[in-house]
Amino acid sequence: MPDTKPKLRRVAIDRREESARVMIRPVGTERSTRVFQEIRELIVGGQLAPGARIVERDLVGRLGASRTPVRSALHRLQQEGYVVSLHGGHRQRLIVTPLTRDDMLELLAMVGALEGIAVRRVARFDLADRRVIVDRLRRVNKALATAATHRRADTRRMAELDETFHRTMFGPGAGARLLAMHETLQPQTYRYRRLFHYSASELAPQSIAEHDEIIAAIERGVPHQAMLAVHKNWNNGSARVGQAMARAGEFDTF
Repeated sequence: MPDTKPKLRRVAIDRREESARVMIRPVGTERSTRVFQEIRELIVGGQLAPGARIVERDLVGRLGASRTPVRSALHRLQQEGYVVSLHGGHRQRLIVTPLTRDDMLELLAMVGALEGIAVRRVARFDLADRRVIVDRLRRVNKALATAATHRRADTRRMAELDETFHRTMFGPGAGARLLAMHETLQPQTYRYRRLFHYSASELAPQSIAEHDEIIAAIERGVPHQAMLAVHKNWNNGSARVGQAMARAGEFDTF
């Protein structure tokens, strides 16, 4: 009779992550949530540039939405830090939050701390469950290494694989509260990492080696080392982004 335990364990891990995500489903109408996600993606992807002015009627036309869900989405984006309000005289205007070194250092440290908590839990899983996660992480990290060594490195693909690696290691160990905080903060790190981190493919081998340290600590089942490896990856990532920002300059135009 075939052994179904590995499959059942994988399903258990997937369901644990999915059940937590259901618990943090945003409050509001489906329409307003979709508009929020669309505007957030425009910001994260750089189509709405750092420091760019946000004009409500332009978004209404661009998204084919009415003013109410757009206004609701902008309010939520402001709460989560994607958008800031500037006051000039009696007028208020919204802009996309600028990219600055101080903001980057704070943001990446916060996300690193959250992921460290989750990965510490993952390292306490049973060996069979850890192996499922470790196998996934190795596949993603191998794909990232392949993308980085290609003669014409696809920086967008590299960024996507790096994001997949972090989601894969974080999700199984995160409860609803961690997921909610991570969902708010993590996409904001993409603005920095997509723009600066992968602007030079020579930075990728360092990140890949740090991922290997995380994988090894999870595989051995050493929670504290796994957490420290995650912190190291994010701290070094901050340094790499900081170096790139020093060369390119901050995106803080108002």
